[in-house]
Amino acid sequence: MNVYGGIIVENTELVSTTFKVEKMDCTAEEQLVRLQLSEQQNVKHLAFNLPNRTVIVTHTGDSAPIARLLDALNLDATQVGQEQVDTIQPDASDRQQRNLLIIVLLINFGLFALELVTGFLAQSMGLVADSLDMLADAIVYALSLYAVGKAVIQKKRVARISGYFQLLLAVLGIIEVIRRFMGHGEEPNFTLMITISLFALAGNAASLWVLQRAQSQDVHMRASWIFTSNDVIVNIGVIVASVLVFMTGSNIPDLLVGAAVFVLVGTGAFRILKLAV
Repeated sequence: MNVYGGIIVENTELVSTTFKVEKMDCTAEEQLVRLQLSEQQNVKHLAFNLPNRTVIVTHTGDSAPIARLLDALNLDATQVGQEQVDTIQPDASDRQQRNLLIIVLLINFGLFALELVTGFLAQSMGLVADSLDMLADAIVYALSLYAVGKAVIQKKRVARISGYFQLLLAVLGIIEVIRRFMGHGEEPNFTLMITISLFALAGNAASLWVLQRAQSQDVHMRASWIFTSNDVIVNIGVIVASVLVFMTGSNIPDLLVGAAVFVLVGTGAFRILKLAV
């Protein structure tokens, strides 16, 4: 066997395969890909480029099993290139990347707690749903950090628990939206709703800025602030809903946004559960 930058590789032909992942538009999806491929012994290195939505997998053997694993994530992954390589370029800033992920995890979890509490105080399903979207991202970051150095069975156990918990929250959220559509619940508090939404938008922007700091060190940690991420779209949706609530005096815009976000949270839960199979 040979050693490349501290990475041990058997004397087997190395292949670098590039996949285009159309729905990988933020770091949360990157971490899902990492978790999905984490137990594959033939995968030696992953290099992500979020602005271009690509991942370069350095591996031995056939790329077909890797393609099937990526396809199972439903992120529209397709193989776009392949070449033989002689060496592996190791990550130069793993510690920095880990620290940045911890910062983003804390930001997301803090915003989750803030939006969840104020969402109930403001009677806003949009805020409550957005808080669960923050929790979904925090779960993915936490799983990624926990996965380092852990056995496969432990990673799958945590993924399964997190996925079911997230799915339960999404189902409860949909039930609450339906209850309020039937005439229960008060009109949301416009001032509190839009204030917290703007704060959450600033928090997401801060998260993307923190991740973007790694750009000069390692391309796969670049956050795709070039694109409008799902989290920012959700934040803007809640802000628009709060304005419509104020203009119409109805809670329907808030409920519609809340229902849409709960569906997104449920979809994310199913993706996490697939990793635990």
